[in-house]
Amino acid sequence: MQIKIGIIGMQQVVDKLLQVIKAFPTFTPVVRIVNDVDEVPSVAETLMMEVEVLLLFDAQAHRKVKDHVNATIPVHYVPLTGTGLYKTLFRALQTDHLSGGISIDSLTKSMVMNVLTDLGIEHTQVVVYNGPAHASPDKLFVFHHNLLNTGVCSFAITGVESVARRLSAAQAANEWLIPSDQDMSVTLERALLSTESRRIKESQIVVGMIKVDEFGKLVMKRNNEHEVQKLKLDIHRMVLDYVESLDGYLTPIGGDEYLFFTTRGIFERETGGYKTIPLAKDASLSFGISLSFGVGFGTSANEAGTHARAALRKSREAGGNTCFIIREDLTLIGPLEMSDPIQTVLSPTHTALIKKAEDAGMTSAYLSRLLSHTSKFGKYEYTVHELATLLDITVRSAHRLLLLWIDNGLVDISSMEKVPKGRPRQIYRFSFLKDQTMM
Repeated sequence: MQIKIGIIGMQQVVDKLLQVIKAFPTFTPVVRIVNDVDEVPSVAETLMMEVEVLLLFDAQAHRKVKDHVNATIPVHYVPLTGTGLYKTLFRALQTDHLSGGISIDSLTKSMVMNVLTDLGIEHTQVVVYNGPAHASPDKLFVFHHNLLNTGVCSFAITGVESVARRLSAAQAANEWLIPSDQDMSVTLERALLSTESRRIKESQIVVGMIKVDEFGKLVMKRNNEHEVQKLKLDIHRMVLDYVESLDGYLTPIGGDEYLFFTTRGIFERETGGYKTIPLAKDASLSFGISLSFGVGFGTSANEAGTHARAALRKSREAGGNTCFIIREDLTLIGPLEMSDPIQTVLSPTHTALIKKAEDAGMTSAYLSRLLSHTSKFGKYEYTVHELATLLDITVRSAHRLLLLWIDNGLVDISSMEKVPKGRPRQIYRFSFLKDQTMM
């Protein structure tokens, strides 16, 4: 079950958050764009009827909601910290805006000085607003405008969008300070922990299955049975240590396969919100092996185990060294980061999309390989020869499948690639995969 989170803010910061929230597959964002902080209370009052938690982008907006709305759900806002100031000061330094001094609001003096010291520009003349924490935009505008007009400062940094807009209208050099990705991630984690659905799911049973990839080949490389048994013990000890970190229970179900049980809350924390599996990196560094993971959630232990087996099968079909999660609503999360770096985390793949792909002749094995490759390399476009290599099929079969997928709206032709000899090659875009990373 997805957790709906209401997001209220200006277009620029909302767009940035929607990129960050991809790393939180549990959340389904419900967005409302506002152009002024005065609009927030009425929008929040309506939105909280359909979501479990609200997220705002401004301390003033948060205060207005608390003062004017009887909130029945948790309400959070993304605070401004020193981390968001680094990029702003770096740009100002490049454009020589710091030479005449700067005025800053929305941050404490200690935050500002720590950042300046880290950047080695602690001697820059800075005037930090020292008024009330929830000062009105009018007061902040006057603060900056007076300093700029009198020549005390030549550049203003404000955390309030309306102030930045008024300063720009007055042709004053300024920049709107917006929260960093780190600020947004921390707030999203707090919002997740505050929801009722999350508290209920904290103790939900999670079943996981781990399989050593190509274990038979590893055994064949050993000189004798003693070395084989030692390898099995080393791998078992490593997996046992990992499951211990999950406060889980482990049982081997074969020489190269393991079954473990833990709770959803612990598993989510240890994977950083379903992002990475640290055990895979340990296995690669210690023994030069890769692992396939399948994790299942469910309303019962039987359902979770069934989903774990299906998720492991998808990991194996993707070529190993991957992890997929199948939740109780049959949505698919993954692949999670293993020993190789992953550039893109895909949004949950819903059963409707999986069914559409399978109806178009895209088997579960093909879909798993495409998801894994896209996640690792951020690649959405392929020539027919690249696709044939990836799916381990002939070029003729790849052509046939591409035509079928184009007819069903899964793939389109994006461009033509010129080659020194022969006809230009068509480049095929897997648009449905790209849509998954844009959710």
